[in-house]
Amino acid sequence: VQLQAFGGGSVQAGGFLRLSCAASGRSFSTYVVGWFRQAPGQEREFVAVISLSGARVEYADSVKGRFTISRDDAKNTMYLQMNSLKPEDTATYYCAADYYGSVYAPANDYDYWGQGTLVTVSS
Repeated sequence: VQLQAFGGGSVQAGGFLRLSCAASGRSFSTYVVGWFRQAPGQEREFVAVISLSGARVEYADSVKGRFTISRDDAKNTMYLQMNSLKPEDTATYYCAADYYGSVYAPANDYDYWGQGTLVTVSS
């Protein structure tokens, strides 16, 4: 499957963005999909993940209550609604897919990655 992330941009602190990840290829519904981010000079970190059915979601503590992950398998698309953005959310955001994976899988288990979309939050 090929993934393409988009929707990044520059916003002020307190603002919002919605990232999208469009998939093509094998049926999107067979993948656990998640978002990761990497800030300059820092390691990649987990942000959010959603299960195959969409019934189970997990978030990093740093984004809980502010970010919402969702999926629309009919459109082969995953979303990340980001509200109350903070300067520390500044990073390149990547979507990833894990074939019949687990919401607890580490990043290295993910089979496919998108190209990343940059989010910049100014104070």
